[in-house]
Amino acid sequence: MRRDVFQAIADPTRRDIIGLIAKKPMTPNGVAESFGVSRQAISKHIQILLECGLLGINPQGRERYYTVQPKKLAEVADWIDPFRKMWEGRFEKLDDIINTLKNEQNGSEK
Repeated sequence: MRRDVFQAIADPTRRDIIGLIAKKPMTPNGVAESFGVSRQAISKHIQILLECGLLGINPQGRERYYTVQPKKLAEVADWIDPFRKMWEGRFEKLDDIINTLKNEQNGSEK
């Protein structure tokens, strides 16, 4: 079964793994050492992240380093963007109302 990006980021541990690996490529053991769960549990999380394309593998000698694949994260950003724009517009309107009320209040105090 092919998973999608949204299924992968639905789990907080997987989001934490992405954040950790985004800072620097890490080996499976390096990732597992950063969490208070079994290596097997982390391995399952990593497998899901690999299946949906959020992580890639960069072999270096005998080690395998996981890296974040930013293009797949762009799917999330693209989905969120219309909501971000909507809320920014609402906050701008709220700022305008607040500034208008402040100006009216300052004008009546003089």
